[in-house]
Amino acid sequence: MSTPIRWAWAEIDLDAIAHNVRTLRERVAPSALWAVVKADGYGHGAVDVARTAIGAGAEGLCVALVEEGIELRRAGIDAPILILSEQPPEAAARIIEYRLTPTVYRRAFLDALVAEGPTGLPVHLMVDTGMQRVGAHPHAAASMAAAIGQRAPAVRLAGVFTHFAVADEDDAVSVEFTEQQLAKLGKVLEQLPAVPYVHAANSAAALARPGARLSFVRAGIAVYGISPGHGVDHLCTDLVPAMGLKARVSFVKQVRSGSRISYGLRHRFARDTTVATVPIGYADGVPRRLSAVGGEVLIGGKRRPIVGMVTMDQLMVDCDDDDVNVGDDVTLLGTQRGPDGLHDEIRAAEWADALDTIGYEIVCGVSKRIPRVPRRSIDD
Repeated sequence: MSTPIRWAWAEIDLDAIAHNVRTLRERVAPSALWAVVKADGYGHGAVDVARTAIGAGAEGLCVALVEEGIELRRAGIDAPILILSEQPPEAAARIIEYRLTPTVYRRAFLDALVAEGPTGLPVHLMVDTGMQRVGAHPHAAASMAAAIGQRAPAVRLAGVFTHFAVADEDDAVSVEFTEQQLAKLGKVLEQLPAVPYVHAANSAAALARPGARLSFVRAGIAVYGISPGHGVDHLCTDLVPAMGLKARVSFVKQVRSGSRISYGLRHRFARDTTVATVPIGYADGVPRRLSAVGGEVLIGGKRRPIVGMVTMDQLMVDCDDDDVNVGDDVTLLGTQRGPDGLHDEIRAAEWADALDTIGYEIVCGVSKRIPRVPRRSIDD
């Protein structure tokens, strides 16, 4: 990707992605690792992330949509690609055409696949052990597996899996629930023929539940250097955040004590100060409420509060009486070094905690109109 024209962009540290994949692989060995690159690689750019993850040792990829898998295939990526839930029946032909591995849990979708005339199409059976989102009920899993067998050689049962609901939480109730989910999966497997792959662990379980690692782990948010939740924060210290959200100051002005700023005029200045305008807003993925919950950016290596409501394309920052100029670097997410040589960092988790959400939503929310600029930064 070329250098962006606009003064706002996301730097994607591909060395951090590679480091995180290698770190997780070592942690979960001898289980393998498949990288989850749905939602455009959690906002990081699916193709670049997928190539980097495979290069660092990931043995497969996971996506949410047929379109996501097709994008990877058209980019020349030949690794196994698992679609994590059933797709519309009319997508069956494209699943087969692009050699994607579908998830099944209903006969109607299974028959839609078979109707396209594949031979030996690998499918993974998802079992709902407690998440209660999608998947075959444990009592129906054996019947569904039998239905797959009856449709051979068009399809073959290549994997069985489930998804954890609270693996990122470390209280006793959550730990017990995760163990119950794993036990339910185990009982299902006792009723089924042997399959090449059995998988259950998301990032949180990959880190915290060795017994859940099985054939491979589906590592998502941890690949991007973000903790799956506070219950496993202590297991994420070796991971490196891969996204930096950057901009440049586009305008500087002096404002008077008592004046107000931005839509609704909700912020009133208590003193004369310097205000910098930054050309990035909620249409780019900066939450509109961020200023109301103490959101900050880094300019000149110092934290500066966002003042007034974040607007669609711009936000304003109180820079006190410091010397700030048009074109100065602004870091919204990531690290910045100041003139004293020290650096500060703003992480997605900081925004997430302030906004009562999760780091996933922050990075996935960085919109397509923000250019992604890959870079290299670290050596293992």
